Amino acid sequence: MTKTKLALVMLVTLLLIPLSFAQEQPPEEEKCGLTNLAVCIPQKLYEYTLTIINAPLQPFLDLNKSLLSEPVNIDNFISLWAIIIYIISIFYGLFIIFAGFNLIISGYSSEKRERAKEWLKNIILMIFFVQASYYIYSILIDLSSSLTAGVINLIDPNFFLLTVYNIVNIGLQLILAIPYLLTLLLSIILLSLRYLLVAVGVVFFPIGLFLNFIPPLKSYGKLIINILLIIMFLPFIQSLMLLAASKLVEVGLFANYKILIMTASFILINASMILLVLFAVIKAASSVINSDAAKVYTKISRAR
Repeated sequence: MTKTKLALVMLVTLLLIPLSFAQEQPPEEEKCGLTNLAVCIPQKLYEYTLTIINAPLQPFLDLNKSLLSEPVNIDNFISLWAIIIYIISIFYGLFIIFAGFNLIISGYSSEKRERAKEWLKNIILMIFFVQASYYIYSILIDLSSSLTAGVINLIDPNFFLLTVYNIVNIGLQLILAIPYLLTLLLSIILLSLRYLLVAVGVVFFPIGLFLNFIPPLKSYGKLIINILLIIMFLPFIQSLMLLAASKLVEVGLFANYKILIMTASFILINASMILLVLFAVIKAASSVINSDAAKVYTKISRAR
């Protein structure tokens, strides 16, 4: 029983030290010395206490930051990309022959001649973009990573850590520390899945570009490209959410509810990851359906 009381006293002491220190902190440039031991010792104990409290969270936070801002490595899928390019390149010659044949038989019809020239131009653009798709995809990944890292660097690193400034703050963080940790874990799982999808996407990107230059299949090409671009630039949107949440905490009204805002921001990130991908799929699929429906309606109208 005595040991239990002693442990409670030590816990209360550790919680009260940050509170007393939060009221009066020495200037950052002032170093510890004999003249300010009364403030310096609680300060160091306060910092050590926070380090212990945040130690379990730090690996999860570092992994989240890495998955958000680090460029996705697509080198492991370059061999699959090369196979896709080889298969697609088989159609180049067939398309050029088809375009040339249409140009020859167009005769004096300016409409058919323009259509054949347009088809030939699409083939040239198709060859260029498909063959360079790996490098285009890599540049887009680097651009997304640079934008995300730039925004994350604007966020105060202490925003992601547990801090103690008053009784309300301490109580909420003691209650919500575990949910916050679970939210970070869920973010790691979803961001890892996004990382894998972006890495595999380099194989599907040339297929999307290839289909985009074929008029009957253009809507399917846009479907693939839109989904890949949204998944690729999703961390940039998520980093903006975190920046907004970090600025919100600086407002006095929300300072006492920092743990709630931290948890809510990561929940919002997880939800946005799912909702934006679903939105891209539904929007692209609806455009495909509408395009196919329009073609069927056109054929029926002509038949009449």
